[in-house]
Amino acid sequence: MLRVAEPIETVELFPALHAELLVLLRRLEPADWLKPTTATPWSVKDMVAHLLDTDMRRLSAQRDRFSPPAAAPAPATYHELVALLNQLNADWVKAAQRLSPRLLIELLDLIGPQVHQLFSALDPLAPARVGVAWAGESSSYNWFDIAREYTEKWHHQQHIREAVGAALQTTRRWMYPVLDTFLRGLPHTYREVIAADETTLVVTISGDAGGDWTLKRIGQSWQLYHGAAATPASHVRLDQDIAWRLFTNGLSPHTARSHLAIEGDPALGEQLLALLAIMA
Repeated sequence: MLRVAEPIETVELFPALHAELLVLLRRLEPADWLKPTTATPWSVKDMVAHLLDTDMRRLSAQRDRFSPPAAAPAPATYHELVALLNQLNADWVKAAQRLSPRLLIELLDLIGPQVHQLFSALDPLAPARVGVAWAGESSSYNWFDIAREYTEKWHHQQHIREAVGAALQTTRRWMYPVLDTFLRGLPHTYREVIAADETTLVVTISGDAGGDWTLKRIGQSWQLYHGAAATPASHVRLDQDIAWRLFTNGLSPHTARSHLAIEGDPALGEQLLALLAIMA
């Protein structure tokens, strides 16, 4: 049976994910910090600095309600917002080159629990400070904003782990909430796809963290469900490793296409390749 996709609970995952990151970082050798990640051109040290930056920005803006002086007009379009975020990220990473790995770890150790405390105090069904733009939302609930933040922390930690040869966190505990959050972007990804009412697309992700999701055309929009429709117009199957890389821009749609198995309408299924669950 299909079930309407429910809110995702990720708040209690933050402390353990944060602890795993600190254990990893404290084991690194000096040379490890300089290794390149797949998030070109960032090194491991750059990625750690970015994680610290996002935590500090979150606390400053949401907990402390601090607004820094605007350096430029507020972004008017999605592309302008992406450009602004990229510039903010680059500015901090450049400045953080002056910080030692030890200091980055100490600051993360200090700030991480405060972010969890902030999230724990929020009503999950209250309006979030900002919408999840990659899902097409100008206004989101706190639970979705927090889940989005969890996916950011998870996939950046995987970048670090890959760079230094550490095991990825791909068990269901860590990864299923990530995939479930990413697929909340499906209705937005298919917003311009016109289909008959009741048309369904099933996405099956294999692996320990996988599952079935159904996108259903209802009226003039698409609705996401958990479970697999019995007779979908298109059924897409892909592995969990391909899925997270595709949805975070770590794998091009062209490369990912060869890893997808599509039954039924190929055009409907291939639109999945356009799902991008990061700001890019």
